Amino acid sequence: MEPIEFTPPLDMESDASSPSSHHEPPVEITLKFPPEKHTQKWEFFPTDTFEHLTLSLSLEFPSYDWSKAKALLEKRQPGLKSVYTPSDDAHLPLSALHHTTLRLLAPQTSALTSLQSQSASAASWQAKRAAARARLPRLTPTQRATADDLAYTFHTLRPLPHLPNPAHSLALLERLKSDPGIRVAMKRRRFSVGLLTEMDPAAHTSATHEGVTRILGLNRNRGEVIELRLRTDAYDGWRDYRVVRKTLCHELAHNVHGDHDSKFWALCREIEKEVERADWKSGGQAVGAEEYAPGRGLEGGELEEGMVMDHGGWTGGTYVLGGGGGGGGGDGEGLSAREIRARAAEARWSNLERVTRQGSDHEREGSGGSTEQEQDSA
Repeated sequence: MEPIEFTPPLDMESDASSPSSHHEPPVEITLKFPPEKHTQKWEFFPTDTFEHLTLSLSLEFPSYDWSKAKALLEKRQPGLKSVYTPSDDAHLPLSALHHTTLRLLAPQTSALTSLQSQSASAASWQAKRAAARARLPRLTPTQRATADDLAYTFHTLRPLPHLPNPAHSLALLERLKSDPGIRVAMKRRRFSVGLLTEMDPAAHTSATHEGVTRILGLNRNRGEVIELRLRTDAYDGWRDYRVVRKTLCHELAHNVHGDHDSKFWALCREIEKEVERADWKSGGQAVGAEEYAPGRGLEGGELEEGMVMDHGGWTGGTYVLGGGGGGGGGDGEGLSAREIRARAAEARWSNLERVTRQGSDHEREGSGGSTEQEQDSA
């Protein structure tokens, strides 16, 4: 389709003022304006500039903002730019663009006004939002629940309702869940436990001729359920918190390693150290009336033969994590921790009396031997 010859409105008032009425040939430029489906050849005076072109377009298409227009040169020629704008090329002679084709781009005035209005509304809304947030009270760091706090934790806590005072067991489970060291260890390793519950002591206690064995914790399906022994055997009290927490560290290590191999013990010790470092409220190894001692077999990373880390025992008044036997032999079946400690104290007192008595017998035997020797000499 051949471009239609078109003379701008400014030059149509009289034939004498048209570019074709002058002695010099007019400047011919083909203008394409896709929004209006306009493709025509325009004529200008040789002395016209790009500013004249912009003015002519503003009169022909008044609903567009030609001060922000762009003219793209098709089939770029040597010495010419590819893009022309009213701000940069207002004084460019149109004779330089003779016999060229320009594709025009310009925003609509109504669209520009709407955009400016929306921008102003957005700025106003942001200012109101900032002012409202400034008036809100600030949350303390302890009140901010991050995504990690919600994801890497114990999602459900459940005491055993058929045992006495389940509210106290629930409070102990909640204390373990919120323990700073436990939280750090779980978030660092992305541990997520579905259910943390207590263990019925009667269902996980056995007695042999070697002593009483007590399972302190169980981990089912690598973190789906963790059971902890919270109560004493006689259901008349609760075990020491640090002992229960150490058991929990052991069970958390089972989220990664099922067997008690060197990798497991390395992870278990690492978790225990992290928890101890975060426990700024207490120090040392003594808690209450009982001594808190590391489990046998922990130093070397391997268990001794016959020891099961998920079992626990009492030796006298000292709880040894990983101990398989209790003091007192097979007659200790069904005894509470208090009774076992009492028997251990009684045994120590009996040993002391026996040693004292043996010492006295040795002294009498020594003096009697001297008398017999003297009689033989006589």
